[in-house]
Amino acid sequence: MQITPVILSGGSGTRLWPLSRETYPKQFLQIFDGLSLFQRTCDRVNKNLFAPPLVLANHAHRFLIQEQLEQLKTTHSGIIIEPDLRNTAPAALVSALFTAERDENTLLLLLPSDHYITDHAAFIDVIRKAIPAAQNGAIVTFGIRPHSPHTGYGYIKVKETAAGLLDVEKFVEKPDRKTASSYIEQENHLWNAGIFLVSAKTLIANFEHHAPDLLAPCRTALSNARNDLDFLVLDEHAYQACRSISLDCAIMEKSKNIACISFDLNWSDMGSWQAMADLMEKNPDGNATRGNVVLEEATNNLVYSDGPLVAVSGLDNIVVVATGDSVLVIAKDKVESVKQLVNQIRSNGGRQPLTHNRVYRPWGWYERLSQGDQFQVKSLMVRPGKKLSLQKHIHRSEHWVVVKGTVEVRLGEKISVLSENQSTFIPRGSVHRLHNPGSLPAYLIEVQSGDYLGEDDIERIEDDFNRLDVE
Repeated sequence: MQITPVILSGGSGTRLWPLSRETYPKQFLQIFDGLSLFQRTCDRVNKNLFAPPLVLANHAHRFLIQEQLEQLKTTHSGIIIEPDLRNTAPAALVSALFTAERDENTLLLLLPSDHYITDHAAFIDVIRKAIPAAQNGAIVTFGIRPHSPHTGYGYIKVKETAAGLLDVEKFVEKPDRKTASSYIEQENHLWNAGIFLVSAKTLIANFEHHAPDLLAPCRTALSNARNDLDFLVLDEHAYQACRSISLDCAIMEKSKNIACISFDLNWSDMGSWQAMADLMEKNPDGNATRGNVVLEEATNNLVYSDGPLVAVSGLDNIVVVATGDSVLVIAKDKVESVKQLVNQIRSNGGRQPLTHNRVYRPWGWYERLSQGDQFQVKSLMVRPGKKLSLQKHIHRSEHWVVVKGTVEVRLGEKISVLSENQSTFIPRGSVHRLHNPGSLPAYLIEVQSGDYLGEDDIERIEDDFNRLDVE
């Protein structure tokens, strides 16, 4: 019997801003030995115990997921696209309904995509221990033995049983520090890892009993779903009828048949810069650094540079994160306030919470280098074998200079091949397309000029990625 991992990757978290953005959230950042948290999650369940994973994802991240799965050279059981964010309960129910169509007794391992776990073998052992209870109709949840009074996690209050499993007395919301400290002393509270093992049949039955209003819209969203390339896109109208609610609130806090298994692993939900600092190696002064960083008489800091030189002197217990367009400076004990800062930037009209200077597309990426009155300069990378859409612009013209590699350019009905140090001009209003026919990435510099340079000045005629929206 194989377990089907269900990787829930619909979030667009902001707590690791400015490194994490809505269009490129933390689970896709490839900063952990060259792998993202999403890829590490997929790799963790790439064992004989597991079937290929089923992935539930945000519409905006579908091509990121596809690319990162390709990088791992791993297969999947499907990529289901949520047309709107409705939290974890509807996503979990859709995964159970989807799987039950083939076998309602299949065990599902519900996994957040943004957790950091180092000991994969120990993780597998813990999952094996949970199988009998899940096969007998229980929902098995997993708790982490707390090693500090953490206020950023939910907790599970448990009691020992003769069978070796833990009975769940209740789920506890994020406590204040005093309450969290008392949990450490009591030794009967675990951090809620948000990981569950349950059969598809059991999970559906729990929704029928505790959250029946979600069943009809989720069933309709799945039955009316459409295939789009390698993705299954849920029906938007039906899915939007689901209320937004977490799996904990919809089911776990109400169900009477929940068991818990504790494990003492190096685990983190990567929910803050403090969590990142805890995982990083420290120098003798307690500083964790990455990137182009210089320190002088500084202690217990996290300093992270994604490009620019960052020099820190005479500071203690702070976080500094620098990217190409933003710098965060915050006290370590205030890192939970990053979300409020991001909301303030968003309310002021800033684009920094949404996207980086480097913007990823299914064909590669572009990065803004310079912008002024009626001009913009970008760097482009086109992946091997990929094409941009056949398109035209109403308000701008473009110059392309090939820096590395070879590209094929269609301008009107004419097709030409350009190699390094060659260039071409794309007049305003002309139909054009860029294609990398080679086996290596191609790099270009694009200079745009015109009275409007927004990304929505694109009229698509053909597109390999079926994009109807502006991307």
